[in-house]
Amino acid sequence: MSIDLIVFSVTIDPSAIAGACLWALALYLGFSPIGDWVIEQLSRWFNYAERSLYSSIEEFERTRAAREAQNAFYASILSILPFLGAGALCNFGVEAGLGKSWAISVGILACMGCGIYELGRRDGQKSD
Repeated sequence: MSIDLIVFSVTIDPSAIAGACLWALALYLGFSPIGDWVIEQLSRWFNYAERSLYSSIEEFERTRAAREAQNAFYASILSILPFLGAGALCNFGVEAGLGKSWAISVGILACMGCGIYELGRRDGQKSD
C-alpha cells in the first residue's frame, strides 16, 4: 500500500502492520500488569492536567465524575501505543532473523502463548 503525500511517497507493508499488531497484542497480554500500570499513570496525569484548567473548585467538583471516566477511557486507548512500538520492534527483529514469511506465524504463536499465560495468571490470582 502506498500513500502519496505532497512531496513524499510512503509505502506501508500490510504484513508489517499485521505482524506489529499481533506482537503488540501478545505483549499487552503477556505484560498486562505493566499495561494496567500505564493506564493508571496516564489517567492520573490526565486528571492532574485537567485540574489546572479550572479556576473554580465548585465547577471542578461538579463535573469530576464524568471527566475522570473520560480520562480513564483516553488512558486505556493511549496505553496501547507503547505496546505497538514494542510490537513493531519485535516484528522487525523476527523479520530480520527468520525472514518475512515467519513474522506473522511467530506473532500468532506469541499471541496464543501469551493469552494462555494471561488466563493462567488470572486464575492463579483468583485462588489466592
